[in-house]
Amino acid sequence: MKGFHAWFLAMALTAVPALSAEKTALPGYVIPRSEVRTLPVNAAGRHYALFIGLPASYATEPNKRYPVVYVTDGYWDFQKITAIHGPLVYDKYAPEFITVGMGYAGENPNFGDLRRWELSPVPFGSPLEASGHAKDFLDTIEKVFIPLIDKEYRTDPKMRVLGGASLGGLFTLYSMLTKPDLFTGYVAVTPAVLVGDDWLLKYEQDFAKSGKALKARLYMTVGGNEATSFVAPILRMNQRFAPGRYPKLAYDFRIIDGERHAGNQIESYTRGLRFVFAPLAPEQGPSIDR
Repeated sequence: MKGFHAWFLAMALTAVPALSAEKTALPGYVIPRSEVRTLPVNAAGRHYALFIGLPASYATEPNKRYPVVYVTDGYWDFQKITAIHGPLVYDKYAPEFITVGMGYAGENPNFGDLRRWELSPVPFGSPLEASGHAKDFLDTIEKVFIPLIDKEYRTDPKMRVLGGASLGGLFTLYSMLTKPDLFTGYVAVTPAVLVGDDWLLKYEQDFAKSGKALKARLYMTVGGNEATSFVAPILRMNQRFAPGRYPKLAYDFRIIDGERHAGNQIESYTRGLRFVFAPLAPEQGPSIDR
């Protein structure tokens, strides 16, 4: 029987085709109607990339202009916005819009270090000097990103939205309180208000005392299952936007039930964009079967 086993094993091995040492790579999936624009390294040594998502009608309606949604952490959140864009348009909750994900160029960038540098308005963590440059980043958005997008694409400057999650949500609120006229809509997803010992709460208090107006639409969220220490400052910030404090601010807040820090973001962006685009929604009220 030993001889038979040896013969059978030899036959079985010869019957199996040899695996190629180099497997042919399959093509990767590319987001339709997307482009990447790599910017030159700026004077501060920052090397940015902008991820552009164009609406379905962009190529076929050359006279049409579109709102623009700018989102921080474009290497993560650009895909989220482009994924929900189609459903929002299909359900007539939003007009078609251009998406601009703000990220970084170069090989293997350290997103954690890069985003901490410029999405935080105040130094935190260690080393302190590696954070707290939100003012510089906001200036770059105003003076470099927006002019470039408005020049190269058919944008509608009257409807410009800024969104971001976590540190990006903190940056979104900071931007609204720093340059309130730069955007008309804001989606602050689970913003890291606790950074810098609740620094943003003090910043908002100074803004309120200044008497400046907030004429915009703001949607803010937090996950229902996030850490209490993270949620508490967001709830205090929510109280700051209570009716009457900013009469020209259209505001809504939602706790995304059952979700943690990352899991709440898709629903938050979906509901947030519905809210900020509500005045431009092609159809109001419940859907009608046709």
